[in-house]
Amino acid sequence: MGLGEEDAEAGKLSPTIPVKRSIFRYNSPLVQVVLIGFVCFCCPGMFNALSGMGGGGQVDPTAANNANTALYTTFAVFGVLGGGIYNILGPQLTLLGGCSTYVLYAGSFLYYNHYHHQAFAIVAGAFLGVGAGLLWASQGAIMTSYPPQNRKGIYIALFWSIFNMGGVIGGLIPFVMNYHRTEAVSVNDGTYIGFMVFMSIGTLLSLSILHPSRVVRSDGSRCTNIKYSSVSVEAAEILKLFLDWRMLLLVPASWASNFFYSYQFNNVNAVLFNVRTRGLNNIFYWAAQMLGSIFIGYIMDFSFKSRKSRGLLGLVIVAVFGTAIWGGGLAKQLDYHRLNLPAKKLDFKDGADFAGPFVLYFSYGLLDAMFQSMVYWVIGALADDSEVLSRYNGFYKGVQSAGAAIAWQIDTHKVPFLNELVTNWALMTVSYPLLALLIIRAVKDENEVDEEKTNKVEQSVVVSNDNTSVNTST
Repeated sequence: MGLGEEDAEAGKLSPTIPVKRSIFRYNSPLVQVVLIGFVCFCCPGMFNALSGMGGGGQVDPTAANNANTALYTTFAVFGVLGGGIYNILGPQLTLLGGCSTYVLYAGSFLYYNHYHHQAFAIVAGAFLGVGAGLLWASQGAIMTSYPPQNRKGIYIALFWSIFNMGGVIGGLIPFVMNYHRTEAVSVNDGTYIGFMVFMSIGTLLSLSILHPSRVVRSDGSRCTNIKYSSVSVEAAEILKLFLDWRMLLLVPASWASNFFYSYQFNNVNAVLFNVRTRGLNNIFYWAAQMLGSIFIGYIMDFSFKSRKSRGLLGLVIVAVFGTAIWGGGLAKQLDYHRLNLPAKKLDFKDGADFAGPFVLYFSYGLLDAMFQSMVYWVIGALADDSEVLSRYNGFYKGVQSAGAAIAWQIDTHKVPFLNELVTNWALMTVSYPLLALLIIRAVKDENEVDEEKTNKVEQSVVVSNDNTSVNTST
């Protein structure tokens, strides 16, 4: 990893060092996960609120769909490369570059509000894909490698809650700014400016994230083995991921995990509700994500002593919720289609007519968080080292974004709503048995991990003693 002199000195220390055991230290995993949560609160959290408006807050979703296609195409490439870039540059430079692209993207829709030229939005989307790949690879490494083994679910839930609070606050911006514009078809300038302010704050906040070599757990262990990485090393390690059976089992879940956004945002929220109600819906969609991540995080950390059992239980719960929620979506989708849209957009004051679709949209947010938090937990259970997990998370985000790029183009080409729903449901369902196999084959219980670590330490001590004996005799 790209380390300064201070980090290089840290690398000369033993992996375990005496530390003050407060979990509220600046260099503690908890504080660093909270900080990366607030960075994502300001940047991708606000981006989610903007995307959740449907069509980027515009009456015609074509520009937003094309921008999102460009975004997720470059994201697919830089998501995979992001883990290697993080290992070379370290978190601060990687996050700073990534966060700055969010401001540009929101600004492109402010421009579009006046000139209706989609070229700027598409180019900004492509840049955002690069930046998002860098940000999410960094975030994934921090969130999955810093926590103790038996608390990864809770740390993921903590991050997910802070991050999605950005979507909640971001949903308030268009709701408040457009509250009296009941007949408006697109949001006003103040909405986009509000998003840009938050994104700029997140960009500056990214400078507060410490290098993993300086983050120390309460037991004294550091969050990574200190190594200088290089382009050649990272390129080789990234290529190996495409032949790693564990990563291949993750592909369907990765592909499915963002595929549904175009359907939910454009064909549920934007089609069924007016502008101000879409903002209100987003508040509850992202609030549901907070509840979903906390619920599944608790299950996957505290339900059983065995980590495998906890993982399998969490997967079963997600599968049951997923089947029920997509089933409810199918029931609603049979009421309308592209050639027979609802005659009147729903408003939050419409009482019973509003309640059913609102609960469905809320449930979609709940399922999104439960599914993605569960997948992150599985990835985090495959390793503990930040350097390794940055690559795993980069692979996950890259495949995820490739799926999303195709999903946005599917919607642009006016594929029937029902076909989109069934595809989303099928993709998520296919991933369940493969994730179960991954948990059974690759996730180890804490006692097995501790035994492996003890054996490695003992082996290193033996090797060190042997080398000392050889040098003495020489």
